[in-house]
Amino acid sequence: MKLPELRIGSKVAKVPIIQGGMAIRLSTARLAAAVANQGGIGLIAASGMSENELRYEIRLAKSLTSGIVGINIMVAASKFTEVVKTAIDEGIDVVVAGAGFSRDMFGLGKESGTPIVPIVSSVKLAKISQRLGATAIVVEGKEAGGHLGTSSSIRELIPDICAAVDIPVIAAGGVLHGQDVVDLIKMGASGVQMGSRFATSAEANSAPMLKEFYLKSKPEDVVVIHSPVGLPGRAVRNPFAERIMVGNVPPTVCDNCLKACKHNFCIIRSLIRAQQGDVDTGLVFTGEYISKIRKILPVKEIFDQLLAEIAVAN
Repeated sequence: MKLPELRIGSKVAKVPIIQGGMAIRLSTARLAAAVANQGGIGLIAASGMSENELRYEIRLAKSLTSGIVGINIMVAASKFTEVVKTAIDEGIDVVVAGAGFSRDMFGLGKESGTPIVPIVSSVKLAKISQRLGATAIVVEGKEAGGHLGTSSSIRELIPDICAAVDIPVIAAGGVLHGQDVVDLIKMGASGVQMGSRFATSAEANSAPMLKEFYLKSKPEDVVVIHSPVGLPGRAVRNPFAERIMVGNVPPTVCDNCLKACKHNFCIIRSLIRAQQGDVDTGLVFTGEYISKIRKILPVKEIFDQLLAEIAVAN
């Protein structure tokens, strides 16, 4: 199959693949730039970053690529607006926002001309997004990693949502292979977003222990926890996940990182522990099919494999 280009506003990705923005700090400049250099869209995970750190990462990414680089940010973050403004000030190409929904962000995008791309999981929110000025939408199915907004499969969601809006629809959740990309584009998607495949890339900014933990996971290891954000979240079973599935682990120190927090555990600190390689007391977010990945590869090899699979896909 010959892949279509993915147009988001004035930005055109030669390969219609967006790399998921994986926080905390799995998706930084090096990974985003590597994806952009292959013709896709690379995302820096801005959640949990200070404004100065985000400025550094955006500038570094832009020094490493002339391709398209965006940010992913949790709407639930207490400094959501400040982070979006900082990224726009630095000339970010696109803002992808999930884990909640904000009407205000569309105004920020309109003022600067920056494409705003919300993550949604329903026809209703897709229509609202288009009406408010979204340049495109990411539609996330139940197979996705991290915070989840639906119990429906991406393949169930895509046809109805594509029929309901006139802006590009990017399918996310469970996309690992070339055949997945082809299937979703044939269903009407303009492109796909992939997180898990890039979580185990050589360029992912995570400790080797975390990458090896992903590779060792089995299907039965993937569980759903209740996040302080107020949404379910998909993670790999480990001692910490087991603890928070049976009871609260209240934080002893609160960084006020969320607009509204359930305080059943600290989401930011637990994700940071995992990123740094603590796979016992850290929260290891993942997609549903992480167990299908068995090798750490450079981003270029991942793209080469995907394009080869797409070329022979039905």
